[in-house]
Amino acid sequence: MNKFRTLLVSAAALLASAGLAPAQAAPAPQGIKNVVLVHGGFVDGAGWQGVYNILKKDGYNVSIVQNPTLSLADDVAVTQRAIDQADGPVILVGHSYGGVVVSEAGNNAKVKGLVYIAAFAPDKGESVNTLIANPVPGAPVPPILPPKDGFLLLDRSKFAASFAADVDPAAAAFMADSQVPWGVAALTGAVTQPAWAAKPSWYLVAKDDRMIPPQAQRGMAQRAGSKVVETAGSHAVYVSRPAVVAALIEQAARAVK
Repeated sequence: MNKFRTLLVSAAALLASAGLAPAQAAPAPQGIKNVVLVHGGFVDGAGWQGVYNILKKDGYNVSIVQNPTLSLADDVAVTQRAIDQADGPVILVGHSYGGVVVSEAGNNAKVKGLVYIAAFAPDKGESVNTLIANPVPGAPVPPILPPKDGFLLLDRSKFAASFAADVDPAAAAFMADSQVPWGVAALTGAVTQPAWAAKPSWYLVAKDDRMIPPQAQRGMAQRAGSKVVETAGSHAVYVSRPAVVAALIEQAARAVK
């Protein structure tokens, strides 16, 4: 038996020296441990991978919602299911149009805080359509093509410059070619009661955004009473700056009781 134990100890030491020791579980995070990530229009949840990897490494339970982006009601229902599956309180995160979704779905009692990443943060009765009705003077015009069969797409040739200017060119090209058609009906869906009116929120302003003007982001964040962080970054800041995005999410998770 002693020889067997010696062999086990020696094997473990050999694995450790070779970098093959069993991975240690990440320490449990302080505060809320469940995070639900919600993507915006024209893309799917895959863009959250960098943020996901950081949060998982830091011990968080992370769910990524795959919204069909056909209507706000459908997307809220899908997001609510992800929230309900969490084993405790949730930090709910939305990018772009995902901010509309979390503003409505965030009324779920399990949601304790909201994080907006270069996102729309509508008030009661507002939708994407109403929020973009009066654009900031001089702001870039997103290259949205005319609707076809009730769906919108961005001009592929202008996608990188408008949506993902600081993303690796090959990755930006892939994002352009793998666009998810955004249902026109989703843009008209109005929030019934914004969760940010009753719950704490955080907002990351992407200072180089050419889809939602930074000035508009700041205005929505101020109205929502969000704690604001600004960073250089395109509209796809969640792809290009995952460490910054994850840091804000973790700040929210630690702050909420």
